[in-house]
Amino acid sequence: MRRIAFHLNCLEQGGAERVVTNLAHQFLKEGYEVLIATEWIGENEFQIDQGIRRVVVGPTEEDKRKGRLYQIVRRVTRLRAFVKHEKPDVLIAFGRKANYRALMSTLGVRTPVIVSVRTDPVGHYDRLADKIQIPLLFWHAAGFVFQTQGQKEFFPRGAQRKSRIILNPINDKYIGVPRPERRTKTVVQSGRLVDFKNQLMLIRAFVKVHEKHPDYELKIYGGDSHDGTKELLEALIAEKNAGGFVTLMGASDELEKDLNDAAVYAFSSDWEGLPNALLEAMALGLPIVATDCPCGGPRTVMQDGYNGLLVPIKNEEAMAAGICRLIENPDEAERMGENARKIAETANGQAIFEQWKDYIETLTGRA
Repeated sequence: MRRIAFHLNCLEQGGAERVVTNLAHQFLKEGYEVLIATEWIGENEFQIDQGIRRVVVGPTEEDKRKGRLYQIVRRVTRLRAFVKHEKPDVLIAFGRKANYRALMSTLGVRTPVIVSVRTDPVGHYDRLADKIQIPLLFWHAAGFVFQTQGQKEFFPRGAQRKSRIILNPINDKYIGVPRPERRTKTVVQSGRLVDFKNQLMLIRAFVKVHEKHPDYELKIYGGDSHDGTKELLEALIAEKNAGGFVTLMGASDELEKDLNDAAVYAFSSDWEGLPNALLEAMALGLPIVATDCPCGGPRTVMQDGYNGLLVPIKNEEAMAAGICRLIENPDEAERMGENARKIAETANGQAIFEQWKDYIETLTGRA
């Protein structure tokens, strides 16, 4: 049986974790044996099918009582032991530290490794440690999967030459949802409450929108990342006396229902990889205003004026103007939303699985 192993830190609910979960289930459905090796088990994780084997390869409690260098070595050696024992046809790593661990643990082992970059490399792959590890380890990777051209161009040409750009798969529940009979006077956003998503800018922008359109409200769906962002958002809402028209809704497992009849979806991040939340909003056919953030995620899937509006990052005036444009021109907004819905044709789970499958089989020579 074809055997595929994924490696990442945990399955705590986040973008890379969601992609791994979706891909793992797709490979399982197609008859692959699927393993997921994580460093730890998080508190609020994505659920996986019983047919997927989960293995924890991070430091044990005894390891954690020892020094940092010892723990780093143990992370690599335990992952190496997993690879040598399970002998997967390929090891696919998701995330910066997981990428380095996967490459270190397979030196001298025949298991091919695919490195998957899930974020803006600027600020994440340009530290001193990265400048040492990339030339030392990246030659060893069998291949690289990037989400955007901007990500790809950051890395050495050797990595670029053996890479593919593959979008994130959209969860099926967001695809084919009927268009609402009537849109509510609501602007929405979905995503963790975390600093780089810049919900602070969105709230300030929406205060300006509310001055022109006092019958509209803003609902932000997303769990607390515990980095202090939620408290800052609550303070800003209080400062602007916006409690009557701006609401932090918390996390939801039914976003396909919660978001579907909104007038506008507002995406405000300062940087991202390829945001799942944006892809999901597009699949629902929502009229979208999105920041044109590095490393080019929104621009990869959006064309300004065709399937949404792109605005500069950290620019509340531009965000407010974009939201007002869609509110004030509902026919144009609906046209953009319908064009956005077409993303499901190229980023549905089956289509993305086929791209991963083709790339893996090209690298491993196993069809």
